[in-house]
Order: sequence, then C-alpha cells, then structure tokens
Amino acid sequence: MATAKRLTQKDIARLAGVSQATVSFVLNGSPENANRIPPDTRERVQKVIRETGYVADPVARRMVKGLNRILGVFTYEPAFPSAQADFFTPFLLGIEEAAQMLGYDLLLLTGAGIQRRIFGENVRLRLSDGCIILGRQFDREELARLVGGDFPFVAVGRRDDAGGPVPYVGGEYVTATRALVGRARQLGHAKIAFIGLNQGAESTADRWSGFQPALGDASLVYSRFSVGGAAAQTLDDVLRSGATCVFFTELADAIGVEAAARERGLSVPDDLSIVVLGNHIRAEEPGRRFTSFAIPREAMGRAATEMLVRRVENDAPVEQVLLPCELLEGDTLGPVSTRTNRTT
Repeated sequence: MATAKRLTQKDIARLAGVSQATVSFVLNGSPENANRIPPDTRERVQKVIRETGYVADPVARRMVKGLNRILGVFTYEPAFPSAQADFFTPFLLGIEEAAQMLGYDLLLLTGAGIQRRIFGENVRLRLSDGCIILGRQFDREELARLVGGDFPFVAVGRRDDAGGPVPYVGGEYVTATRALVGRARQLGHAKIAFIGLNQGAESTADRWSGFQPALGDASLVYSRFSVGGAAAQTLDDVLRSGATCVFFTELADAIGVEAAARERGLSVPDDLSIVVLGNHIRAEEPGRRFTSFAIPREAMGRAATEMLVRRVENDAPVEQVLLPCELLEGDTLGPVSTRTNRTT
C-alpha cells in the first residue's frame, strides 16, 4: 500500500477495520494491556502497519502539538467522600483503565475556591492536554466557555447545547425508563405514582421524558416532584392515591418507603410495587433487589476517555454518544395483587 501523505493512527484504524483506541493499544500499550487484544486483531493492525510503513513518532507529535500526555479530570462534586463514592468511583475506574491503556496520566482538578469552578483565578486546565468533566449538573456559563474555546474536553453524561454542541458520553435513560414503565403496565398496573425530581439536570429530565409518554392509558394518580422527606408520609400519600406501583428517581427514597411498608406488615411487591429509575447509589440492599436499570458508569468513563484522546490527538469532531442501560429485574415489581384491603 502506498500513500502520498503522512499516515495517522486514524488511517491505520480505518485500513485495519478497528477502532483508533485499538491501534493505540497495539502501539503504546504495556504488554499486559496489549495481551487483552485478540491475537488476530493485533496481527491485523500490525500487518497494516508493516504494509504502509507507518512509524509512530510520539516525540515529534508532542513537539508539534505540545502534548504532555496528561488528561485532566474535573468533578463538580467531591469525588471521594463516602456519600458520593458509590456514584463517582465506577466512572473513575473506567477513566483510569482507558487512560492507562492509551498511555496517558491523569490529573485530578478540584477547582479554585470553596465553590468548585473550572475557571478561576488559578486556571490549571492547560497543565493537561484535555479534560473529562463529571457532575450531576454543570455550570452553564463554564460549559459555554468550554464549547466556545479551543481546549479539548468531554462531558460524562448527556448535556444540552451550550452555545454549540457539547461532546459527551451518557446513559440512555429515556429508553430504559420507558422500558420499566412498559413492564409495569404489562403486569397490570394502571394507577402509578412518581416520586422524584422531573426537571433540572439533563439526566433528571431524561427520566421524566421517558416516564410520562410511556404511561399510555395508565393514570399518574400521585406525583411529588422532590426527593427526601418522611418515608411514612410518602407511603401514606401513595396508598391513599390508590397507586399500585410507585416509581422513584432516588434509590434512598425507595429504600425508606419499602422499610416503612414492611413495618406496617405490607408486602413489596404484593401490596405495592416499587421501581427505581437508575441505581444512583448501591445497586442492592441486603435482602432486597430493587427493580431498576444499571447505569453503565465504567463503560461511560472508558468511552469518554477514548473520545477525549481522539479530540486531543486528531482534532476529532464533536461526538455525542449514549450507552444503553441494562434492566435489572429485581424483586420489587410484580403483578397487581388481588389483595385490596391495604392499611394506610
């Protein structure tokens, strides 16, 4: 194969029929990571490299582009306190794994001052070649500034446009939520309750966007667009409405209501079915597996890192990727019970 221009890893990936990340793993990965690639795939990449005469020149690439081979990681909420550990740790594991395989170090950026901000008096973004940004809700002004600038970044989680399209890797919450509502309807639930936020962060809005249209001919007999609150009172309100199935956006609220129901001698799901729209904290509690969907956090972290490296090394265009969420069958959603004497 002959070529008139200098080949890039993107060209090698196209000719070999693999992803650019795979080419990077073959060229730059440690022996341990390289061995994770199937032998036939590795041989196909190496064959293209031999036939094209491609030579990786990381020193020249760094001189031309000024790369430090460092990726920044910024979170709008603390990543390590125990209250947030279940939320952030899988993302960080995926980011670390991909960065190591791609030959990059990670730099944790905590922001300047008490309120976490990407841009402050001491902007440290430029110490890294690009940045992965995490958080339930982003600062819109900072996001617009990033979109309008030339610094490569990728958001974890779907983000609305901010003066232009935002590069992101998110979870497909609309489809997963719609599937859970459909499952409840198939089991005969015609009176449904909803507990949780329905606006604000994009991930919250996506759940509501999947929930409301999926109701079809079922009735939303009770809703409370807030989180927290007394579990016993929430249970009273739901039972009084006649709902046979209640959807929660926060697992912590579902845990409280399930415990309150047990204290009253009520059975979940025989007397009341409970569905959680995503495992925000621990996926399971002792003795109870909530019907929900799994957020692919590690996969999101890996994909966001790979996307960022494409933007850093090859000035790749903006990509927006949503990964599917696996439904978790659990044991808190069942058919409508024939028992009608429920005590509030």
